[in-house]
Amino acid sequence: MCVGVMGTALASPLYPLYQSAWNLRASDITHIFVVYMFGVLVSLLFMGRLTARFGFLAILRIGLVLMTFGVALSAVVGGVPSFMFARLVIGIASGMISTSAATGMVQVGTGRDPRRLSAITTMAMTLGFGMGPLVGGLIAQWVPHPLQTAYVPSALMGLLAVYALFQLSVPVPVHEAPHGGSWRSAIKQWLPSIAMPPRMGRRHFWIASLGAFSAFGMFSLYASLAPSFMRELVPWHGPAVSGGTIAAILFLSSAFQFMVRQWRTKTIVVVSGFALAAANLLLAWTTFGRTALLFAASVLVTSFGHALANVAGMSVIGKLTHPGHRSGLLASYMIVGYLGTIVPILAVGWLADHLGLSQAVALFSYAIAALTAAVAVWAARTKELPVPDGA
Repeated sequence: MCVGVMGTALASPLYPLYQSAWNLRASDITHIFVVYMFGVLVSLLFMGRLTARFGFLAILRIGLVLMTFGVALSAVVGGVPSFMFARLVIGIASGMISTSAATGMVQVGTGRDPRRLSAITTMAMTLGFGMGPLVGGLIAQWVPHPLQTAYVPSALMGLLAVYALFQLSVPVPVHEAPHGGSWRSAIKQWLPSIAMPPRMGRRHFWIASLGAFSAFGMFSLYASLAPSFMRELVPWHGPAVSGGTIAAILFLSSAFQFMVRQWRTKTIVVVSGFALAAANLLLAWTTFGRTALLFAASVLVTSFGHALANVAGMSVIGKLTHPGHRSGLLASYMIVGYLGTIVPILAVGWLADHLGLSQAVALFSYAIAALTAAVAVWAARTKELPVPDGA
């Protein structure tokens, strides 16, 4: 899981280098980033059915193969169209890996503390997401041909992980394809599906999903445009600095996830909403104050809010479903979350072209701060979900 998602954010500290090499605007960078997210969404739409049909291990293997191919392809692209295709492949692979791995953790850990499983799952994925930009940024800062060499470690580790995963055998329950029936039934089993929780849990589902929407959107702002706006806001810049900043958010997020693993789900949801609101306000004020201290505070609080939003989401999904039926609702939750990486980021890219990057970041931050504060208040007025039997 950790190695599989390394390639997802690896390109983030390289975007200014692509911008210079290919004469790209801020909106072009957001379009490249959104192509990746579109791949994730397409993948998630099918994951509920495919994971249940073939089992998490088969989907995880295919996802890791695709991820390694996409990372290797990124190292040899010669222009925007081919780079977008590579990012699309990585996005599809990312959706397959994150959903199947999370489902697998639940299935092999049946009977264990669901809060602990949620924390382990999100920590592993977050560490993997952080390693990509950190390693890529360090290589891009000091090694020749950075747009090629930055991808080498992730590609090599992907090959090793593919080999190891194909040596693994885990007995998991899968649903047999129905025999006979009409051609419509045969086609239906391959079509995307959106799962929703029972009516009594829909309020909790939407609170968790909107928290993910905000947290994913906040992180995507750093991942897509941080290397560009850091040159305007703080005195340091370069692939190592921007990659280190993105990695710091994710590594700190992993540490915070471990710290709060025993908290009540409702407490985590409420605190995450207010933390993300504070993080966005700090980032908005950084665009005016332009001080390194404000920027560092924003990164720290973003990490805390991001951590709690991830743990809260996985915990809510765990309480709303039983292990054998979790993949569909998990995919629906992640679809809402990943929409937060597309719609707001496209808006920021458009605003950056017309108003300037600093103004665009400030408007984004104020909007997400209002949303997360509202979600926190909504969560505070909602009853705690009980843990279902057999979870």
